[in-house]
Amino acid sequence: MAEILSSLADLGGSAKGVQPEAPVHVQKLDKQGRAYATGKRKDAVARVWIKPGSGKITVNERAVEVYFARPVLRLILNQPLVAANRVDQYDITVTCTGGGLSGQAGAVRHGLARALTFYEPELRSTLKKGGFLTRDSRVVERKKYGKAKARRSFQFSKR
Repeated sequence: MAEILSSLADLGGSAKGVQPEAPVHVQKLDKQGRAYATGKRKDAVARVWIKPGSGKITVNERAVEVYFARPVLRLILNQPLVAANRVDQYDITVTCTGGGLSGQAGAVRHGLARALTFYEPELRSTLKKGGFLTRDSRVVERKKYGKAKARRSFQFSKR
């Protein structure tokens, strides 16, 4: 029924020298020729669609300058495009929900980087090196009983 193995070399007999092939990433587009990806950060979720265009960015049906009024947030959002040298080459449509503006900007950055890899798979290594494809898993720690917040204790009073 079962063969008796005398060494570990017998165990991997047929797979000697065979390296698993790296996954091949292919372009993923919808019927309108857009690439779609979801980005997440803290409690924020961003759904991002990109298509070739003049570089117009729309967030929740508003211009990016109106929605993300602070320049720092727009800088965060544009980081994947700058790293890939694709500024003003794509029209970007974003739907954001949850969290605050900072979390939403991080979610858009994550979703935009993923959508770029779906549209141009050869950009994956550049965006991966920049850390744009990694989901930032830091979230708010939950409040514990007997504590004022997650870790802060109530004020001590001797009397």
